[in-house]
Amino acid sequence: MTQDDYRYALQSCVWEITLACSFSCKYCGSKAGAARRNELTTEECLSVAKQLADMGCRRVSLIGGEVFLRKDWAVIAKTLTERNVKVPIITNGFLLSENLIRLIRETGIESVAVSLDGPPEIHDSFRQQGSFARAMQAIRVLTENDIPVSVISTLHSGNVSHLEEMYGILSQTGIFAWQLQACSPMGNAVDSAVSTGIDFETVIRFVERHLSESPISVCIADNIGYYVGNEGDLRGSPDRNAVFYGCSAGLSGIGIDSVGNVRGCESMYDDRFIEGNLREKSLREIWNDPNAFAYNRQFTVDMLQGKCRECEHGSKCAGGCRSYNYFSSGKLYESLRCARRGAPNQ
Repeated sequence: MTQDDYRYALQSCVWEITLACSFSCKYCGSKAGAARRNELTTEECLSVAKQLADMGCRRVSLIGGEVFLRKDWAVIAKTLTERNVKVPIITNGFLLSENLIRLIRETGIESVAVSLDGPPEIHDSFRQQGSFARAMQAIRVLTENDIPVSVISTLHSGNVSHLEEMYGILSQTGIFAWQLQACSPMGNAVDSAVSTGIDFETVIRFVERHLSESPISVCIADNIGYYVGNEGDLRGSPDRNAVFYGCSAGLSGIGIDSVGNVRGCESMYDDRFIEGNLREKSLREIWNDPNAFAYNRQFTVDMLQGKCRECEHGSKCAGGCRSYNYFSSGKLYESLRCARRGAPNQ
């Protein structure tokens, strides 16, 4: 079967291959640290990888926990890349070694994204002492080995005021992109009482200041927005046409966790969003279930709430990021922190 045989074409997947992590960050949404007792075996992971490729999935992002703590990560990645699936990896950069550099090259990894959330004292206070230095070292080693590397920063009230300082640091590193995402009030962020409230418009204006003549592409993730002036410029597309057309969970993307649960998005880290388990059903069965991913597949514009219902862009944006909305307010169809909320036409 090809993508043309499916009503919804699966294009991307975020796959948490282990919950094991060398950190226990104060705002980790998945509460990573120890591996789950019953994580998918190597054989099961290779089956999942083949299913993703067979269904035409174009990109599978491997995440943790910490990807490199799973000993068979390279075998899983190679099974995907040899089937022409692009595989980026997200890491905290703490464990990078010469052997890992070799494996990254051998497996054909598309790029590596390093998590870095502020200058040294800020980053280390929320993650682990010495982690900023190790992340910067990882970035240096990756770039020296001609491996494409980017940075992902998770923004909250404790680091959002340091964006310009971070830009000064990162613009000298040789990374190709820097993505800014909003910290969601879930997992450790709730337990640690991390203040996740940020002003989306402030972040957008920062990105706009660095759109031209910047050595790196500075962009915002899908949980920040929406439609304030330069929407097509803000999301990192080389042609500056990456307009946000609503949440893609269950429409073109899925998330898989380390025990085989399938969600529309791996950021929708709540059992209510589990559509099935890969130990019980095939990926094709879960994806093609007519009742699956109903929050998006059965969405109509009259489901929008509050100011999103009144907004002229509501039919395109569809209320923004489902995960961020849900964990911020319990609402799926209204973005309470949207940068347009104060716009004159609303």
